[in-house]
Amino acid sequence: MTMSTTGGGRRRPPTIHDVAREAGVSRGTVSRVLNGGHYVSPAAQEAVNAAIRKTGYVVNRHARSLITGRSDSVGFLLTEPQEKFFEDPNFNVLLRGCTSALAAHDIPLLLMIAGTPDERRRITRYITAGHVDGVLLVSSHSGDPVAAELREAGVPLVSCGKPIGPGSSASKVSYVAADDRDGARDMVRHLLSLGRRRVATVAGPLDLPGGVDRLAGYREVLAEAGLPVDEDLIVSGDYSRAGGEAAAARLLDRAPDFDAVFVASDLMAQGVMSALQKAGRRVPEDVAVGGFDDSPAALTTEPALTTIRQPWDRISAEMVRVLLAQIGGEDPAAVILPTELVRRESA
Repeated sequence: MTMSTTGGGRRRPPTIHDVAREAGVSRGTVSRVLNGGHYVSPAAQEAVNAAIRKTGYVVNRHARSLITGRSDSVGFLLTEPQEKFFEDPNFNVLLRGCTSALAAHDIPLLLMIAGTPDERRRITRYITAGHVDGVLLVSSHSGDPVAAELREAGVPLVSCGKPIGPGSSASKVSYVAADDRDGARDMVRHLLSLGRRRVATVAGPLDLPGGVDRLAGYREVLAEAGLPVDEDLIVSGDYSRAGGEAAAARLLDRAPDFDAVFVASDLMAQGVMSALQKAGRRVPEDVAVGGFDDSPAALTTEPALTTIRQPWDRISAEMVRVLLAQIGGEDPAAVILPTELVRRESA
């Protein structure tokens, strides 16, 4: 590794001039490589990259941000209470995937949690002041003003999940989502294929796109099977284990003869199975249980949970790809990814 010395003998870090000299190209060519490689020949780009490796040159992000007007960082914004971040394993899986995808571009990810109106206002001010170049928005509820305010401010934004509510069309908001409706249909068809006919559901929050679409898929499959949709068999929860347990207690009180239940998240399914056990109902003998996510929670139930797998690695990679494209000037885009039925012992 090359490192120059100052007059006093103290070593200084390599500069862009050292890289240019090592690569045998101009300083302007090095600068273009560092800023995306536009108008640079493959041979020159390879020479510059080799020189960077040899000299150990590290980009001065502060200096570059003064020139480009960019922060060279991205925000991961979770609009949920802080405790949900630690309880729900899906958020951690998504955060890891986005961090890894951005690391390939040498871009750091800033975790931001805004579960209250005051927190949302503070973080919106921080973002719109230019401290990040774009935002990966997770768990945005219908009526939450954050997405609209960021969009109005011109902040590049990609939502995890299909936006719902007024002004949230795909032409305005980029999003990446699993096919929630189709995944729900696959699960309910599977439960019916086991000979179950009183299929209940614990839906997710109906101000979130997954809650809406998974409930719609449940209703559609019952209709196509010629079965009546009994509203007593439909309850909703908040994607937490405690919410699932409370929802199952309501089901057992309202319609105790149900023989299967589609639960809109694995974490809620844990709570449902706990409530069934306390009520003396066996899984799957008395009640078949199906979840959604294929999160780590699916492997901790007893018996192991049949569920719908969301492709978290692809979701996070696509969110980063779409956001970086938008930061680069491209139009908003929508990506919907297929889900997969994972059969285990609970159904």
